[in-house]
Amino acid sequence: MFFQKKSGGVQWLLVCLGNPGKQYESTRHNIGFLAADELQRRTGAKFNKLRFRALTGEVTLGGKRVLVVKPQTYMNLSGEAVKLAGGFYKIPPERILVISDDVSLPLGKLRIRAGGSAGGHNGLKNIIAHLGTDQFPRIRVGVGAPTHPEYEMVDWVIGSFTPAEKKVAEEAVGRAVDAAACLIERGVQEAQNRYN
Repeated sequence: MFFQKKSGGVQWLLVCLGNPGKQYESTRHNIGFLAADELQRRTGAKFNKLRFRALTGEVTLGGKRVLVVKPQTYMNLSGEAVKLAGGFYKIPPERILVISDDVSLPLGKLRIRAGGSAGGHNGLKNIIAHLGTDQFPRIRVGVGAPTHPEYEMVDWVIGSFTPAEKKVAEEAVGRAVDAAACLIERGVQEAQNRYN
């Protein structure tokens, strides 16, 4: 599924959402960046070329050439990088796969969708605004919601996982990478059947 010969140009974008900077490295909001790190670990690819306002690199997933995109614009402006990269490679929205965190899902749960609203996620909201459509596939990784009523949501999403949460999050990130390869190779429906 992962290591197949490259041929032709880039066919998909895999957009892994997060915030740049050391202080955000292992936070809940950076689950997409963690997925890119896992994909890098598995394939040996490097996602360190700065283009399209993002760190990028190519990998083969599901027999397709995929440009991995880690926007460096901060979460709220992620759509800028997606529009630039997608426009350059002429990738239609249905082949722009986004991995992001989701506070409405329990920690570790995946939800794969072919499109739909941003669900309050500012990164997805900005991508929708820049693409002019919400019809692009996404893998949302549950990071849970704060249980204490006085906890500010922004503090929660830029907060770090506890050691116990980190183990669950790492397993979910691994499944998200598997789901991305499955979706690219076999389509949204098959990925939903296997990983939702």
